Amino acid sequence: MRFFNIRFNRLFRILGLRSQPRHYAYALENIGEGEGIYAHWLHPKVKKKTKTIINAVFDYQRILKTGDFCIDIGAQTGDTTLPMALAVGKEGCVLALEPNPYSYHVLEKNARANRHITTIYTMMAAAGPHPGFMEFEYSDAGFCNGGRHEGISVWRHGNAYKLKVFCVNLEQELRDDFSDVLPRLRFIKVDTEGYDLSVLRSLANVIRDYRPIVKAEVYKQTDSLYRRDILSFFLTRGYSVFRMDAEPAGCGPRLTENMLEERKHYDILCFPNMDTSIGNESQDGPGTVSTSSTD
Repeated sequence: MRFFNIRFNRLFRILGLRSQPRHYAYALENIGEGEGIYAHWLHPKVKKKTKTIINAVFDYQRILKTGDFCIDIGAQTGDTTLPMALAVGKEGCVLALEPNPYSYHVLEKNARANRHITTIYTMMAAAGPHPGFMEFEYSDAGFCNGGRHEGISVWRHGNAYKLKVFCVNLEQELRDDFSDVLPRLRFIKVDTEGYDLSVLRSLANVIRDYRPIVKAEVYKQTDSLYRRDILSFFLTRGYSVFRMDAEPAGCGPRLTENMLEERKHYDILCFPNMDTSIGNESQDGPGTVSTSSTD
């Protein structure tokens, strides 16, 4: 019954009765004196995030420092990209990937509008093992919420609007075009709904070589096998995994296998063990991690 109730409002879309695609512009907002400008997407499902962005800068400064390199995979309009970029300063940089052309123009504007105080590189692409095209699914005609729901039936995820997007081998792109900043890689954020584990696997060598902090999503429709696999991905690489209790980087309890299905949907924050700028997470608790020194 719950399945039917959740998906009833999307049933007609799944059956083919969909609205025509719609494009939305953006409006510019100041996000504080000396703190830059935010291009707010005027899609009706997107809430204003000015205050959220200001708070996020302070949160990111607890785990990032000036000069760091960050990667935002699934950046949408830049509401996570911009606070990361403000946290690492002009000396640092953020690479933001967003394959959706319906929101990418807003991400690009956020990069341009803040280039005097940040360094943001944008790429209209998804991340994956091979360059080419793949299909993403979205919830509405404005292509607001969505991603690649790999191995998940449309009758479960309910996103009926399909969009063919370009995919890059991100590891190769990083080694070809960002080799000068890769040694400073500090943070990777992945938010692609059911595709996060595939993205992480495609970046396994980068994660091994540079040991960044990683934030990833455990999408609500993923099964127990997927959840065990994403936890194992980090544990076998010498990471400590924490379930997040607050956006954008608030640590909750250390995640164990028997906790994987306590919540349907959550983010995880993964720290390399023996990271000397944070402390030994194999010994210290999440309180130490979430208030780490940036020296």
